[in-house]
Amino acid sequence: MRDNVARVMWERYEPVHQLVYFAPEVREAMDGLGMRGYWMGYFALRAAPLGPVPASVVTSCFYVFHPDRATSALPDAWSLAGPQRVIEARERAVDAAMRSLHGPDVVDSAELAEAADLAWEAARAADTAGRVLGAANQALPRPAQPHVRLWQATTTLREHRGDGHVAVLVGRGLGPVEALVLKSATGETDAEFQRRIRRWDIEAWRAAQAELRGRGWIDEEGRLTAAGAAAHERMETDTDVAAAAPWRALGTEGTARLAHLLEPLARRVLDSGIVPTANPVGLTDGTWRSAG
Repeated sequence: MRDNVARVMWERYEPVHQLVYFAPEVREAMDGLGMRGYWMGYFALRAAPLGPVPASVVTSCFYVFHPDRATSALPDAWSLAGPQRVIEARERAVDAAMRSLHGPDVVDSAELAEAADLAWEAARAADTAGRVLGAANQALPRPAQPHVRLWQATTTLREHRGDGHVAVLVGRGLGPVEALVLKSATGETDAEFQRRIRRWDIEAWRAAQAELRGRGWIDEEGRLTAAGAAAHERMETDTDVAAAAPWRALGTEGTARLAHLLEPLARRVLDSGIVPTANPVGLTDGTWRSAG
């Protein structure tokens, strides 16, 4: 693995987690609860560990969404199914999705059970002070089924990392729209796609572009400058540093073993096409290869 262990591990556990947003079994489960459309299901699924919190809290935690995106889903979702019912439904849906994608030989294997226990150990060691989504997921009970336990552990780890990333953005004075514009400028994801799904209007997007041009981070064409690339890499490095605690706790040998066990699972997700190439986190086949 590269020296940057936290980023290498993210590249391996993020695909495992991402099933919850794209697998048809999950959408069916949310439809079964009466959730109206993809976004109501998304916000309910991801916010459920927090309890029946209002949209303003979820907007704060998720960071990059326009407030209207959350208020169109919450609190209405909680009147259809409370957070505990959503958590139970997502576990059943993840069970079905992983069985369908990986097959019984993988799901019931000793290797997957080992990966689940290692990931759970890492997730339990995550430092959650000031990390609301990470803490809420870490507090959930340990699932009995290894593959569901693995998914929940990867979810805790990615929300822990995400909370740390938000702290880095706030510390740099980079607001939600500026963060999206910068990410798009790196080529990790499409700008119009990001703007549309996060529900920001063109005026807010242009204002964020002007802010980044003022910092010297993008040029007049919206392309990343050398200064912008350096600033982006510093923030990614700071995010990696903030996400390192689980891997220090797991140790070099345990971390390397978990990375090895996650690789075929992540590869299967990426090869399946379930997670679209144009996805919000910039999770691509190219990202995977960058791990070396």
